[in-house]
Amino acid sequence: MTGRLAVVGSGIAGLYAALLAADAGTDVVLLTKGALDHSNTWYAQGGISAVLAEPAPGDTVAAHIADTLRAGAGHCNEAAVRLMCAEARQDIAGLQRYGVAFDTEHSDATNDGGPALGLEAAHSAPRILHAGGDATGARVAAALIQAVLSRQDEGKLTLLTQAHATGLVARAGRVTGVEYLRDGRHASLDADAVLLATGGAGQLFAQTTNPAVATADGLALAVRAGAATADLEFFQFHPTCLVSSATPRPTGLNGPLLISEAVRGEGAVLLDSGGRRFMKAYHPDAELAPRDVVSRSIALHLAKLGDPTGHVYLDARGIEQERGAGFLQQRFPTLTRKTLDAGIDWTRQLVPVAPAAHYWMGGVRTDLSARTTVPGLYAAGEVACTGVQGANRLASNSLLEGLVFGRRAVESFLSGTPTWGSPEGAPPRAASGAGGLPLTHASGAPSGARPHVTVPAALEGAADRSGAPGESWPTSVDRGEGAGEPFSRDALRRLMTSHAGVLRSGELLLGAAATLDRWAGVVRPDAVDASADPLAHEDRNLLLAAHLLVAAALKRGESLGAHYRSDEPAETDNLPSLRPKASLLHD
Repeated sequence: MTGRLAVVGSGIAGLYAALLAADAGTDVVLLTKGALDHSNTWYAQGGISAVLAEPAPGDTVAAHIADTLRAGAGHCNEAAVRLMCAEARQDIAGLQRYGVAFDTEHSDATNDGGPALGLEAAHSAPRILHAGGDATGARVAAALIQAVLSRQDEGKLTLLTQAHATGLVARAGRVTGVEYLRDGRHASLDADAVLLATGGAGQLFAQTTNPAVATADGLALAVRAGAATADLEFFQFHPTCLVSSATPRPTGLNGPLLISEAVRGEGAVLLDSGGRRFMKAYHPDAELAPRDVVSRSIALHLAKLGDPTGHVYLDARGIEQERGAGFLQQRFPTLTRKTLDAGIDWTRQLVPVAPAAHYWMGGVRTDLSARTTVPGLYAAGEVACTGVQGANRLASNSLLEGLVFGRRAVESFLSGTPTWGSPEGAPPRAASGAGGLPLTHASGAPSGARPHVTVPAALEGAADRSGAPGESWPTSVDRGEGAGEPFSRDALRRLMTSHAGVLRSGELLLGAAATLDRWAGVVRPDAVDASADPLAHEDRNLLLAAHLLVAAALKRGESLGAHYRSDEPAETDNLPSLRPKASLLHD
């Protein structure tokens, strides 16, 4: 297909898709609201999971599929999982063609061995590719960015940095362009299709591993354009983020520091303030349990100790003792440097950690070709919900998903398919239930699964609680929880952390919904005004995302994967003793 493809976002999905499209002769415009390296990809440490042509002994694509489905708590789209795992090696080769060099078993100049495959939590075999040890995301992004800049120099690709997308242009029910803000001026760009690759929304929460750019922009753009979403109640919290307030030099870090899952894969354990290893009491796999289980277990254990906002400790000292002096420096050079910057020598000292918002499993609902429910609009990477991640993402599957479905979006665009939503894997047309919401999940799950929603449907309940008519927003402020506190990003992040974070209940979620309703009466998250301030647009996007997340969490009364309801009816009586719930053992 000849025509123009606009790609919004410069993480792995956006960069890779833009390169593939440009190399196929497509007119490509790549927009990113900051610099090219402002993305979650840049900060990814753990690596990329893939079963290669020559895998680790005993590993298979079928095993990768099974591990992904198991971690996803039975909520995955199995067809999407099979596709991603089967095509992984194809896109690893694609990265290598664009200059990405993965670590090998022997990295000296005279012996180029095979790839060094790491083991991470909930994987049944070593299959994690790394680049630069714990700097995988930065190395991958740097190579792709260099390739993008080269294509720009060759006239094969147009690059617009510092271009904040503020809206999607639609004609006759089809997306035909992007509106954006750049240098204080509003502009628009015509395109035959738009690919959203804008990443996640970690800035919804007070503690996050995400950079400042993760403000739900793509989700908000798609929802305002009428796109369906799915699984928004499932937000993964990484269990081990360094707590800077508990470090000797809290000013030594620029924002939160994720302590990679790979550290636990190498043998690090979690200890409480009394020096006791506690994870074995919550899951048989202990520190190598799925990350939602580890995050939840930390939260439950801290509550049991009477310190729900406290922290635990990561003990990596045994790794150095077992593997030899200098191993941590060699295997995790970036983490070693950054923990030292914070005043911690982790070869001899414990690292204070706590769960932090990390990855949103839900997003804009897509089919297997990365097409949303709106013609002309694709989505790939964290902004999308392919169904691959289910209720809980398996470690190191995020970069892989961005690669596979970024490529598939380009393939769909190049094919010039005349119809939208007809091929295998398209989002199903579901029967409507109460309130006009469909009763079928994208993966074909039964009616208990979270239905997709659009802006009016998702917030219908919130509008009704406020006394506003139908689908309108509240226009007055009531005196419920949090009355008197004006909207601010910090207030929003505190609210979401305390009421819709790792541990949730109906009471907490209703309190969050009431506060969000009041703020919506002033901030109008469904609207995009003519403001030239990018922060104002980000605030609206975050508030809209918060509404959607809380609405989804309220609809799911049972615990599943990363969504944990402490008031789940059949289990409420177990909470005082904090006996591990069944969901902890079967995630």
